[in-house]
Amino acid sequence: MPIPAFINYFTTAWSTSIIAVGMSLAFNPIKLILLIVWVYLCLYFVQRVEFSMLVPKNRKSIANIFTLFAGPIPLLVLLIIDAAKKSSQSGDSVFAIIAEHVRNAIANIRPSGFGRSRDDAKIKLFDTAGRGLKEIYGHGKTGREDRHVLELTEKIILDALGEEASDILIDPKDDAVYTVRFRVDGVLRTVDQIEVESGLAVINSIKAVSSMDISEKRRPQDGAFTAKTGEATASFRVASAGVLHGEKLSVRVLNQSAGTYTLQNVGLMEKQRAIIKDAIGKPSGMILMCGPTGSGKTTTLYAMLNELDFFTRNVITVEDPIECMLPNVSQIEVNPKADITFAKSLRSILRQDPDVISVGEIRDEETAAIALRASQTGHLVLATVHSDTNASALIRLLDLGVTPVLMSSGLSVLVCQRLLRRLCTKCRKPAELSKSQIDYLHGHGMRHDNVFQAGGCKHCRETGYRGRLGVFDILLLDDRLKARIANSELSLASLRSDGSKKGISNLKREGLRLVESGLTSIEELKRVVG
Repeated sequence: MPIPAFINYFTTAWSTSIIAVGMSLAFNPIKLILLIVWVYLCLYFVQRVEFSMLVPKNRKSIANIFTLFAGPIPLLVLLIIDAAKKSSQSGDSVFAIIAEHVRNAIANIRPSGFGRSRDDAKIKLFDTAGRGLKEIYGHGKTGREDRHVLELTEKIILDALGEEASDILIDPKDDAVYTVRFRVDGVLRTVDQIEVESGLAVINSIKAVSSMDISEKRRPQDGAFTAKTGEATASFRVASAGVLHGEKLSVRVLNQSAGTYTLQNVGLMEKQRAIIKDAIGKPSGMILMCGPTGSGKTTTLYAMLNELDFFTRNVITVEDPIECMLPNVSQIEVNPKADITFAKSLRSILRQDPDVISVGEIRDEETAAIALRASQTGHLVLATVHSDTNASALIRLLDLGVTPVLMSSGLSVLVCQRLLRRLCTKCRKPAELSKSQIDYLHGHGMRHDNVFQAGGCKHCRETGYRGRLGVFDILLLDDRLKARIANSELSLASLRSDGSKKGISNLKREGLRLVESGLTSIEELKRVVG
């Protein structure tokens, strides 16, 4: 065969084979399906990178472009890096941490997956009238999308109870995503990020079961609902507010076990318990609890009530809301919509022959005046007020319009409280103290050889802390101190020195004792007390 003819034949054959291969590549259904799956997989992982906490905010654009072509590879690399960091901190193997991440991912998918029965929920939500969330949401008939929203709502509430969270915050991060955060042991942490449509649907579900107006997005609203998990029941208080990018929801998990606490359970020292028991045993006077929001004032108030004999003393409480039921106690819940306020409830209580009155919170001049006058006329009054210290509690009462004479004659004991996170006993480690920290401890008469710092393990979810304990500053108002208050001769500095002279230490000194005992860390004490 001549060379030109051979070249022509070879070129024709090569072109034909290329066209055949191209046609097979272009129209092969299996390869086409694989191409489409890969494209959608890349787009899905781009979305995961956008919402991932592992990717720094200033690197998200580059990560998104890379993920658009590489698919799951960047997330896999980030997962391995994150697992390696956690492995070096906790001592667990990298494979064990990766396996735990995979199990958590599967667990997060499962609630909205296939094959789950509608009645297989582990938790059920009810409004104050006893109607279930599913009944409220769709009158017992919910579609597939509605069921997904209901299950997501129930999962968030169930996870919060499982984590022993005190608050659930659902708020918009931007126009595309909502964040779900839990406050556990007084510290907020992000547990999930959901798309804006799901976030709005969850907020509407919680508002509906809380008897709130779901059409109102800007005006602040309040509500409440309950949840049942098996035989246990939990109560929740809900508040909504319109914010930038949407609506924010705050859910307070009420402490149902507060009614079982005693003075020893809450963390009071023996000398402090003796002062409180002596004040509770008297027929009149006021014990005033003070501290910021979430410092455990209500729990300590219930612990004081549990020291009383409910059969021989008529005990009436005014609360907002009622956190737990106390047997043989008359409990009144504040309801501003029905014009039931602290002041009006207190006026009616005084006509019901009470021996002990408990006021959930002193918020205004009228409530403060009625409570203090009641403590003068043969009633024991237990109350709380939002203030930072015992000294600022007196200033708070003066600011509300209470006269120094009324304050001095009614007050018996001031109790300031904070909650410190307890070090996890499974991963705490000896603290690496600087010379200044050692000198500071020695200057307060404390040893440094038993001081620990936070570690991090599975038991405490890598935080280094598990549970909380109370620290208290108690000031007993004797006759000399009351006279100085009545004559307006008491300064804040002298008030602090009086407490120290009586051997009743301030919050920082009490906290240092807990640090010396290895129960909490210096960092935690500084975070809470300063």
